[in-house]
Amino acid sequence: MSGNSTVPAVLAAAMAAPSPAATAAIAAAPALTPLRALIVDDEAPGRINLAYALAEHPRWQLAGSCASVAEARAALLTDPVPLLFLDVQMPGETGLALARELCRLPEPPLLIFVTAYNAYAVDAFEVHALDYLLKPIDDARLAQALERAEAMLAQRQRAAYGQALQAFIQAQDQADSGQPAPYWRQLNVRSVGRIEAVLLEQVHWVAAAGNYVELHLAGRTVLHRIPISQLERHLDPRQFLRAHRGAIVAARQLEALTILGDGSYQLSLRCGRQVPCSERYVQAVRQAMTGA
Repeated sequence: MSGNSTVPAVLAAAMAAPSPAATAAIAAAPALTPLRALIVDDEAPGRINLAYALAEHPRWQLAGSCASVAEARAALLTDPVPLLFLDVQMPGETGLALARELCRLPEPPLLIFVTAYNAYAVDAFEVHALDYLLKPIDDARLAQALERAEAMLAQRQRAAYGQALQAFIQAQDQADSGQPAPYWRQLNVRSVGRIEAVLLEQVHWVAAAGNYVELHLAGRTVLHRIPISQLERHLDPRQFLRAHRGAIVAARQLEALTILGDGSYQLSLRCGRQVPCSERYVQAVRQAMTGA
């Protein structure tokens, strides 16, 4: 083996300083414009802590902090930022009051709701594919919410987001009024960088998948974060019925109920799928099939 320690020419070229032309090109490359966000929280410690946390994300820039909905409304008139961190519970006008106004815009800003109430957040936000942060702010959760917001802005999803926000506000208004909530007609499903409105009339059947459900449509399956038992409470029982602890089927899809060799039941759907049917649901399924 040779003792020559001369660096090979190719490696030397790679290690060399960039050429003047390359350096000029790098300097001329446009920097990404920071995305701007507004913090709305009546508590000063909450605004300060969130501002410090946001400073760790160079892609984002703090446009300002507001201590009330009135301040936020005025700030948005002069600087319509694409993202708001919005505290839910504030004295006087609440964060939901501002959200109610913003959801009427053709392209509302994205909202990351901030709340200290865990159960409220899970029930109200995740179902409608909206992002939220729990106090005290978790850095990893903040990073995830910002990443999702950036992806949605990149794919120009603010109009679709507005529809999801409207559904959320309507559900909250009905709950606050004490009126029974109407059965859902669509689900707002969040995937990478977008929100899709899935019409329930297009769903053939639903399968449980832990804290998610699989929505089986013609030619595809969509995953949505909601437990199947929670989803069932919002479905019209005339249109959907439980067939198994892990399956809900559309009544219009019912075709045949078969007893298998081991005594279990199998439900055949018009879409060509077979779904297990528990004995406890057999009578209801038969009634739905006969129209009784």
